[in-house]
Formats: sequence, C-alpha cells, structure tokens
Amino acid sequence: MELTELQGVIRDTYLARDRTRGVDATFRWFTEEVGELARAIRKDDRANLELEFSDALAWLVSLANLTDVDLETVCARYASGCPKCGAVPCACPM
Repeated sequence: MELTELQGVIRDTYLARDRTRGVDATFRWFTEEVGELARAIRKDDRANLELEFSDALAWLVSLANLTDVDLETVCARYASGCPKCGAVPCACPM
C-alpha cells in the first residue's frame, strides 16, 4: 500500500471520530501507541512488534489528517537521503 493510499483509507475510516476527539486527544492516543511500541521493542516481543508499529503509524496518519498535512509531501524531505547532510548513508557527526 502506498502512503497516499493509507492516508486516504485512514481519513475515510476515522476522520469523523478524530475530529470529534480533537488533535490533543488524538495526539495522546498516538503517544500511548508509541509507548506500547517502545515496550514491545524493549521486551523483544516479536509477536507484538508489527501490531504496535501498525497502531503507531495509524495514529500518526490520523494526526496528519487532522492537521491537513500530506504525508507524501513531507516524506519528500528524505527522498534524497539525510535532509541535513544530503548523504546516503547519513554522514552527520554522531
């Protein structure tokens, strides 16, 4: 699935609910999902990792929809590699 298609599916599926919930509450749901993802990474819970990545991504896309951000456009920032040094792989100092 392409990013634009995912953003459209999430918009069609959840935008009405997300608008009712609002940006702040939606952001809190997103951070909760990031926390669950962090827990799965720390515990090396391979069975749960894909689920938590998909949940965190879905909530991030919901936030983009609520704030009228086109994720395809913002991803272009990384199309040529590191947006700071321009290199692939990144050559920025650690």
